Amino acid sequence: MIIKLLVSTSKIAVILFVVIILLWLILARPSFHTNKTLKKSINEINPDVLKKHVVMLSENFSPRSYKHPENLNKVAGYIANSFKTSGAKLSEQLFEVYGTHYRNIIAEYGPESREIIIVGAHYDTNGEQPGADDNASGVAGLLELGQLLAHKELQSRIVLVAFTLEEPPFFRTDKMGSAFFAKSLSDSNTKVKLMIALEMIGYFSEDKGSQNYPAPLLRLYYPSTGNFIAVVDQLLSSAAQRIKQSMTQSIEIPVYSINAPSFIPGVDFSDHMNFWQQGYPAIMVTDTAFYRNDAYHTKEDTAERLNYEKMVQVIYGVFNYVSQLDSET
Repeated sequence: MIIKLLVSTSKIAVILFVVIILLWLILARPSFHTNKTLKKSINEINPDVLKKHVVMLSENFSPRSYKHPENLNKVAGYIANSFKTSGAKLSEQLFEVYGTHYRNIIAEYGPESREIIIVGAHYDTNGEQPGADDNASGVAGLLELGQLLAHKELQSRIVLVAFTLEEPPFFRTDKMGSAFFAKSLSDSNTKVKLMIALEMIGYFSEDKGSQNYPAPLLRLYYPSTGNFIAVVDQLLSSAAQRIKQSMTQSIEIPVYSINAPSFIPGVDFSDHMNFWQQGYPAIMVTDTAFYRNDAYHTKEDTAERLNYEKMVQVIYGVFNYVSQLDSET
């Protein structure tokens, strides 16, 4: 009897072990590339410039909620002016929500091509918060990405978009700026090679236990210290794994990915969601938001809490991968 019990226990243990390994392979898609090929142009991004952008959005133009369209218009103008200095082909998508007009700002680089590559970030905030990490950090990254693209000879069309109305009460509705934009692409039969959403990319911590997760099981696969950048993707896609491999080899901070269904809280918590709904490949690059940053959606989400040196690496990692996608055209 004891022998049978031990055999049964052993079988259960083996099955659990196999399940844990399979989930690790499905969700985390581990990468075993360790060789770094850091490139000199990472120094072209100035952390002080990133901070200037974040301070401007989070302090000078605050609050940036839908209730303050005058400030959102100022932010839109600031973003447009920065894109202009990079020589982008500039346009805007004007749309109306409940009698008020809002704007997506669009910057295009490179020649016309069969498919486009999109990088986007939202510039509005939830309520009266300064929103330094959420999402002035993503916008700052978008603006500096434009400056990098200005000096690169491109083979395809790269489109940078600053979205508005990502935050509540419009989140998960067709009133989101990215919902309008993604639908306009679908309506015009535009092909998208990949959409990358920059959603909170500035908060990092070296404290053990600073990183939380939506499910306890994920602690088996990911670090307890919030000093990494994450790439979030749909369950059956390979896009996150590809960008993770590229970023891992081109920047020094750790990069992790997760492929998961959208019912896991946070997986679809940004503008990439609207591209998924239109059938486009899309991923989110993030510091994991409220799973790490306890100032999320509070007045404590200020510019001085961010790590601009690590933001430089994140932006360069994205630029390097966008360049790789462009060369594959």
